[in-house]
Amino acid sequence: MFERLRELGYEVAFASHAEAILSVDFPDLARQLEDALIEARLPISEIVSSGGGEAQLTQRLRRTFHDLGWRKRNVEMKKIVDGVEKESISHEIDHFLATERGNFALEIEWNNKDPFFDRDLENFKRLHAEGVIGVGAILTRGSALQAALRPMVEQWAADHAITGFDSLKDRGFKRPTERQEAIVEARVERGETFAAAWAAMFCNDKYGMATTHWNKLQDRVRRGVGNPCPLLLLGLPPTIVDMSN
Repeated sequence: MFERLRELGYEVAFASHAEAILSVDFPDLARQLEDALIEARLPISEIVSSGGGEAQLTQRLRRTFHDLGWRKRNVEMKKIVDGVEKESISHEIDHFLATERGNFALEIEWNNKDPFFDRDLENFKRLHAEGVIGVGAILTRGSALQAALRPMVEQWAADHAITGFDSLKDRGFKRPTERQEAIVEARVERGETFAAAWAAMFCNDKYGMATTHWNKLQDRVRRGVGNPCPLLLLGLPPTIVDMSN
């Protein structure tokens, strides 16, 4: 499954028989997902953006999935003992699709703190145990994209003649903190170009190891987080990045 995505460099992994379930119960859904991700594009300008909030890539994918009928769903589960409510738990799913053969849940973790993986996987586990979903899926940065971010950002800085913090300010970047300035200046003093020094600091701060990416997701799945919910795991590749925009 998802051979066209693999050819583009996407990382694809399954857990707890998810591949068999998708091929039998959700073949149309799998094709829709593959078609949507084949069209995914990420301008380098969005990677270097210093703004907060939801990433534009996530927003575009959200609109695409919404058009396919994958809507946000809030699932509430209540425990009632002898007519008295003892417990109520709510699980919000960003992309939920109900079908005649079962339900599918998808979360996009482009760049959050990595404990969000624990939240997603534990939600999937509970929802699967209660028969709410048949498969849970997570889309995040692939390992190759994670490794390519720093050289991509450095190339962007070099292409746009970023030679100092004033150059960044002219492009709308926020003033760096004293810590960030010190890190960059120390690397420049050791012989790095400003573009290389700034790219290293920027990627460490914004896309560091404690954020959501493929290796962090795999660590959790190997430890059994989310088990036994059938899982589809997808890693975005460097090929989606448009270096010209």
